[in-house]
Amino acid sequence: MEELSAFACENTIIKESFLQVQPEVQVRVIQFHPMHGTPNPAVVFVAGWVTQIVAWKEVLQEMTKDFSVIYLETREKISSRIQGRVKFDVETIGKDIVAVVDHFNLKDRTYLLFGSSLGATAIVDAVRWLKRKPLGLVLIGPNAHFRVPRLGLWIIRAFYPGWYGLIKPVVKWYLRTFRLDVKHDHAQYEKYCQALDAADPWKLKPAVLALSTYEIWPYLKNVQCPTLIIGAEKDKLHEPENLRKIVQNLPNCRYIDLETNRGTHSRRVVEHLREFVSEG
Repeated sequence: MEELSAFACENTIIKESFLQVQPEVQVRVIQFHPMHGTPNPAVVFVAGWVTQIVAWKEVLQEMTKDFSVIYLETREKISSRIQGRVKFDVETIGKDIVAVVDHFNLKDRTYLLFGSSLGATAIVDAVRWLKRKPLGLVLIGPNAHFRVPRLGLWIIRAFYPGWYGLIKPVVKWYLRTFRLDVKHDHAQYEKYCQALDAADPWKLKPAVLALSTYEIWPYLKNVQCPTLIIGAEKDKLHEPENLRKIVQNLPNCRYIDLETNRGTHSRRVVEHLREFVSEG
């Protein structure tokens, strides 16, 4: 892993810590602060399922120029410190986000929640638990649900996490064959392969089983703040038709299509973030 300074612009103050979100769970949090301060709202950044920070390098380098960022690695990631058996469902991950907001004493409507994939979905779920509401949400490809084939669930329930090395090639084959457009965005496939290679199978198994029954639709009514959803029409894994349906069900929401997963992980995201903040 590269030094954390590689993920920020020059003159950024960086602090890494582990935050106790439950008695049995500590999650990794990385704070990025512009040395000379910023008038912009703080950004709580929640990356997607088992995503490595390297996937967001370009975005973070641009974002840290004029935003303070609190980057949260959620509990299903290899960095979390867990004792015993814990939950990995969306509601529990959402409550971890609430714990981060409370820990940093973020004031009402002075911060943004920014998330991708599972992180974006968990943000939507977390809104109902927040005592101090965000100024707005920026959601990149939120999952309306987590599609796992029935046969895949049977295999996951049966498999011993220590055998992960045997099943991992099958998961990669399934992704490139049925869920990803490798012709138009091969980088997305490579990124998921890196994430799977770095994943902790002892967390991965209960997380997949917990996420497989979730649907976002009942929780959209809790989101009343301005929301920006960023999607990619060619990113079939995040189901653009569901993103449009989410947009239609949120009262104050706009949608931007950046075409590919590569686009949604580029500096263009921060350009749209700045516009979103300036428009209030």
